[in-house]
Amino acid sequence: MIIGIDASRANLRRKTGTEWYSFYLIKNLADIDKENKYILYLNKLPSAELQSAIEKNVNFSLKILNWPFYSFWTLGRLTLEMIFNKPDILFIPAHTMPLCYPKRTINTIHDIAFTCDRNLYRSESVKTDRALSKKIIEFLIRIFTLGKYHSESLDYLYWSTDFALRKARKIITVSNFTKQEILTFYPKTKQDRISVVHNGYNSELYKLDRRQDKINEVLEKYGLEAPYFLYVGRLEKKKNTPALIEALAMLKESYPEIKEKMVLIGDASFGYDEVKYVIEEFNLNNEVIMPGWVAEEDMPFIFNSASAFIFPSKHEGFGIPILQALACGVPTAVSDIPVFKEVAGDAVLYFNQNDKKSISEAMARIILNKDLRTELVNNGLNRVQDFNWEKCARETLKEILDT
Repeated sequence: MIIGIDASRANLRRKTGTEWYSFYLIKNLADIDKENKYILYLNKLPSAELQSAIEKNVNFSLKILNWPFYSFWTLGRLTLEMIFNKPDILFIPAHTMPLCYPKRTINTIHDIAFTCDRNLYRSESVKTDRALSKKIIEFLIRIFTLGKYHSESLDYLYWSTDFALRKARKIITVSNFTKQEILTFYPKTKQDRISVVHNGYNSELYKLDRRQDKINEVLEKYGLEAPYFLYVGRLEKKKNTPALIEALAMLKESYPEIKEKMVLIGDASFGYDEVKYVIEEFNLNNEVIMPGWVAEEDMPFIFNSASAFIFPSKHEGFGIPILQALACGVPTAVSDIPVFKEVAGDAVLYFNQNDKKSISEAMARIILNKDLRTELVNNGLNRVQDFNWEKCARETLKEILDT
């Protein structure tokens, strides 16, 4: 059996949730499947990291599909590949499907937050060097979609999700929550075409490791100093980062004895201007540290040194950073949303993500209540045993072969 995988997201240097999902699935498939042949489709030269992930499995090969344009590699070049050299099965782990595809195509949809609240997303125009090209692309998309969609990123989300749900033989979602959302917002989708396979985390990397010399080395590298609260994710509206900063300001006012600063790890995204404004408004420039994107090998030591991990997202498809925090023995407080309850169970403290005081009080409780901290750490270390990338890969492989 020849299985083709869109590996363009796994090949990115600065990976976040869906990119790590794609990368670790490929890495673990290479470890566990010695029977089927795999073709990884790339839009540029492979990274050393990706090559290393598959180097021990001779059944894995890389195929670079060159494309002269900045955008639409999937809809253009990957589509051409599927017309002339399609595999037996095509798996799309973290992006949209090509326009032409094998009958046995499986697509992972991580979340559909854009259907619930458009305001959480920036709608950007298609990226191109020339204004004329942009107009031509807009015209073609309007014709192709019969006037339903424009050439903007948010419309692309709507179109690609609808296309996958209509055309893919099978859909994988990473949580029961996302599956139910799909069935609610896309009622024509047949329930038996959607399978749930939970994400994992890198258990070899994220674990209890309190080596102070190594922690000090990593903290110095990024200009960090304990004690601190930790947040990991894009700095954006969807992640509710501005509310987290306001909650920190309330905490500092109500509990001056709490000395923790706030470390925000992640790239700026839609809503970052509001994050900066709130920091300035509450005079928190010395209390909020933003080192930006951090190399994954350093992340476990930043987790291990944190007083608590706070994750206030408004909407998620899963929440991999929660597993990373629990695996590192960090007391964790998260939004009171259904998907986090599915993932974390009784291993975290929940707060109302729409109430800044609730976030603030949860942060205070997790610092001041030693018994609660101990309970959360123990529950977290137990809970995280239910998740790993090898399990995710085995379950995903079963779904792929049964497509």
